[in-house]
Amino acid sequence: MTRMLRGLCLIVCLILPVCSLELPRTAATVAGEWRIATPESEGVDSDLLAAAIESLRERRAEIHSLLLVRHGKLLAESYFYPYDGKVPHDIASVTKPITTTLVGLAINQGRIASVSEPMLSVFSGQPAANTDPRKQKVTIEHLMTMSSGLGCKAQAGEPTLWEMLSAADNLRFMLDLPMSDEPGSRYVYCSGGMHLLSGAVTRRTGLSAEAFARKNLFTPLGIRQWIWPRDPQKISHGFGNLHLLPRDMARIGQLFLDEGRWEGRQVVPAEWVAAATKPRIRTGGPGSSDYGYGWRIPTNGSPVAFEASGRGGQQISILKSASAVVVVNGGGFNSGELMKQIHAAIRSDRPLPENPTALARLQRAISAAIRPHAPLPVAPLPALASRISGRQWNLESNWLGLKSITLDFKAAQTGQTGQTARAALVFAPALKQYQFGISAQVTGRNSISETRPVGLDGLFRISPNGILGLPVGLRGNWIDDRTFQLEFNEIANTNTYFLRFTFDGERLRVEASEKTGLFKENFGGSPTS
Repeated sequence: MTRMLRGLCLIVCLILPVCSLELPRTAATVAGEWRIATPESEGVDSDLLAAAIESLRERRAEIHSLLLVRHGKLLAESYFYPYDGKVPHDIASVTKPITTTLVGLAINQGRIASVSEPMLSVFSGQPAANTDPRKQKVTIEHLMTMSSGLGCKAQAGEPTLWEMLSAADNLRFMLDLPMSDEPGSRYVYCSGGMHLLSGAVTRRTGLSAEAFARKNLFTPLGIRQWIWPRDPQKISHGFGNLHLLPRDMARIGQLFLDEGRWEGRQVVPAEWVAAATKPRIRTGGPGSSDYGYGWRIPTNGSPVAFEASGRGGQQISILKSASAVVVVNGGGFNSGELMKQIHAAIRSDRPLPENPTALARLQRAISAAIRPHAPLPVAPLPALASRISGRQWNLESNWLGLKSITLDFKAAQTGQTGQTARAALVFAPALKQYQFGISAQVTGRNSISETRPVGLDGLFRISPNGILGLPVGLRGNWIDDRTFQLEFNEIANTNTYFLRFTFDGERLRVEASEKTGLFKENFGGSPTS
């Protein structure tokens, strides 16, 4: 996939509701809701939790949610502007241990022989290219521990994952990869291997991983709502992009804390939970974690026994010694300091004296976190704003596939919409897939465009119908008399894009990047004549 097409695939469906997306279904539940309790009743200090949440808001940290469960009770639940917790959030690579859990359930049902079953045995009838005696040795367990020996390139944004997603058949692409190592000899992060596991579940059960999870995992846990993208062959993404509500992420964590039991029912075999969360291979490097079956096991003395983590700050952490589960979502968040604060707040295995004052402080902090900050004063717009307003700028070929940009400041100048501008982004068509591999095709068009409101007062103007029908928010500001920065926040879809436009006469310079490091590049443009 060329860089321009890859960027197009990444962005167009992120922005445009015109793409035809086949969305997954949701399910009913048979399980109950979370039991709610005060922190003090479970030995947790409300004052310290409140201080942590207040600090996150004050620092405007890129956190979206924070949940603390202890002894099976939900003690604290905070959402941070602009995410409100009402829609499923992309959990990124937290998907991986859910995929391996489904493999464990398939093994328990006799659908897959064992973790030692060869990969090629599961995919028999689909001969693989690049034949190599080592490929015959690759097992299900090797895929689950990122030690398959397949020639995955993990550096600089996982190029092998991009190549897989651009292929017509994702599973075929992975099966055809040449070998680079002896299976089991070395850890190499390989998202495509997890996608092969999703394909293995489908091959042996006749159901997509999503449908198998609905029956055997989600419904028993009471998970009612999710979004799970699929590849062109309708294989659920085994590597990432599953979207869950934060409360439902906590259900997964509690299930593993309780050794596979939920509300008295053994949903996942206890033996599988123990096997999946046991260190299987070293990931290498100081301060790194060991790796189990998709789960990370910290080795630095952390109170976390094991956890699932994903790009942008997605996290399910199990503090086994404290009988606690911590869930975090983010848009570029590092939870290291927060986890220290939460661990400090867990003060006793016995109830603490109730503290109404501290509890009220915690409730105020939670209420404040979800609200936007006060709008910032907006300085008079530079004279250049009038000259470029409504003018279309054609752009050089770029990673994003962005063809042109039009900024409209007329309404903001007259004060009609509370300091709101508008941005029209035009992209190249000919779209097959984007980053998440959901089928989407636009034909018979020379361009695809979308116009959205942009807050100039430091607050996002949130509009619906972004990728997967989830909301997006835009804001921007003039950095100087010639440079305007546009921030495009996908909120529940994790990514935030920055486009910095510098106008220099009849030339435009663009600096483009994504907050979590997906890309960074510069390119130019000129006005439509």
